[in-house]
Amino acid sequence: MTSKTIVPPLKQIPAYLQTIRDYEIEAEKHLSDMVWAYLQGGSMNEVSVQNNLQQFQELHLLPRMLRELTHGNTTCEILGQKFPHPIFLAPIGHQQQFHPEAEMASALAAEVLESNIILSTFTNTDLRQLKQENPYKWFQLYWQGSREKSLDLVKMAEAHDYKALVITVDSPHTGIRDRERQVFFHLPEGMQHPHTPTHIPLPQRQADEHPLFAGLMKIAPTWQDIAWIVQQTHLPVILKGIVHPQDAQLAIQHGVHGLIISNHGGRVLDTCISPLTALQLIKECVPENFPLLYDGGIRRGSDIFKALALGASAVLIGRPYIYGLATAGALGVAHVIRILKEELEITMALMGTATLKEINKDYIFYK
Repeated sequence: MTSKTIVPPLKQIPAYLQTIRDYEIEAEKHLSDMVWAYLQGGSMNEVSVQNNLQQFQELHLLPRMLRELTHGNTTCEILGQKFPHPIFLAPIGHQQQFHPEAEMASALAAEVLESNIILSTFTNTDLRQLKQENPYKWFQLYWQGSREKSLDLVKMAEAHDYKALVITVDSPHTGIRDRERQVFFHLPEGMQHPHTPTHIPLPQRQADEHPLFAGLMKIAPTWQDIAWIVQQTHLPVILKGIVHPQDAQLAIQHGVHGLIISNHGGRVLDTCISPLTALQLIKECVPENFPLLYDGGIRRGSDIFKALALGASAVLIGRPYIYGLATAGALGVAHVIRILKEELEITMALMGTATLKEINKDYIFYK
């Protein structure tokens, strides 16, 4: 068996890269088979990975004609902060395995395109290296096994002027990822994670205690921990990974300021409800202006429109910008954001909607 030749990142964008799908095909050339399996894979049979993509195909657009659109724009406001467009970069860790410049490249692209970046706890880049004066950055927290260790990271993000705190709650344990296991996935030896160890030390347990439930689950966060964090920070707190309407209501009761509706890209719990379905269920049971961000399966500007129509305040992209990062670093990430932004703008114009506030479920038709 011949080993794969990995193509170095490109220095300029070739004309054939015009869609996210083009970038997906290109990105595979620049990554090892092991890293590609990590990026593309999901949990178990990867049903949720496929459903996240398929759900958009099942929704059809119902456009309106002859509208006055000369005042059109893509600006939005979330938690009192204005954004030029609703395309945010999802928190993805270990980005050095995709490109040597890692999160610094993604952050540069996000800054140039005025896209809000959510920096992962598992960043290879110190959170203080992102420009302090850039207003479009949030910090994502994986619970560190204790309130004190978690709060240390929150206070560091506050000090560097991150504008919100995103706590990921849907993965207290990693998913069972068959594709990763088959290629014996592992992070490079010596890869630096400046803010957290790759594996949080487990608590001591008795011999007769369950290794999972008395181990990792014992140090997983609870609603009381979320309420405590809300009280300890001046940053708005957003929970990522909520899909059940009752959890959405509990989040509000515990002082949370917004939600990211997500099934973790299908990487944690396979056959979990799709985020588009969850978005519609949760939209029905939260206050009208409560921020609901959408994460999962965005590949076209029309997908963004559909998510906004069903109640999203903004959307997160994950794999798409990593395709750009692997292909051409900051240049690739910036191009991916621009592609989606232009597709969204053209979709809005053809749908007869000048602003994001005009987009609603009346523009969606179900087969």
